[in-house]
Amino acid sequence: MATETDERDEPEAKGEGKRKKEKSPRRTTPALFVRQIIAELRKVIWPTRRELITYTVAALIFVLIMVGIVSGVDYGLQQGIYAIFG
Repeated sequence: MATETDERDEPEAKGEGKRKKEKSPRRTTPALFVRQIIAELRKVIWPTRRELITYTVAALIFVLIMVGIVSGVDYGLQQGIYAIFG
């Protein structure tokens, strides 16, 4: 009498247990690589001049705010160190 934990004699799946010799991927030629790059760049949605200016201004404002915050913290720590160690 077989129990649930006994192994069944089932045929292996096709190709299971057999090691196929894997082929190494082909190297891409420089010309094909450039063609693929150009094809991908054609898919890119480029920003308009107005969007580019908006993004640039937003990035510059963010950087200026961060410079202000870091400078303020640095100045505060500097004054604290001078107050402690005089």
